[in-house]
Amino acid sequence: DVQLVESGGGLVQPGGSLRLSCAAAGFTLSNYRMSWVRQAPGNALEWISSLGRDGRTTDYTGSVKGRFTISRDNTKNSLYLQRTSLRHEDTAMYYCAFGEWWKSSNRGHGTQVTVSS
Repeated sequence: DVQLVESGGGLVQPGGSLRLSCAAAGFTLSNYRMSWVRQAPGNALEWISSLGRDGRTTDYTGSVKGRFTISRDNTKNSLYLQRTSLRHEDTAMYYCAFGEWWKSSNRGHGTQVTVSS
C-alpha cells in the first residue's frame, strides 16, 4: 500500500524553527514531484512548496519563500520541510503529497503545527 506519514509537528514560539518529516512507503518518493500543503482551521487547502523529481527544482508560495526549505533523502525515502522564522499564520495541519497534491488520496494524514507564545 502507498503510505505517507508526516511527523515533527508541535507547538513552537513565533520566530522559532521546526522541521517536518514525511516518510513514504509502498512507492519510491523520488519518482514523483513531491509537495507540502497545509490547511488552517476554516481555510482551504493551501499549496506551499514542491520538489521536482530531480531533487533540485524547488518552488514555494510567496508567503514562505526564504523561510521554508523543502528537501528529500532518497536513502530514507523521506521528504522534509525545514521551517524558520515561524509566524502565527503558519499555524495549520501540514501534509505531504505525491503528484497531484489536491487529491486527498495522494496525501498523508498530516501533522499539526501551532505557532503561539
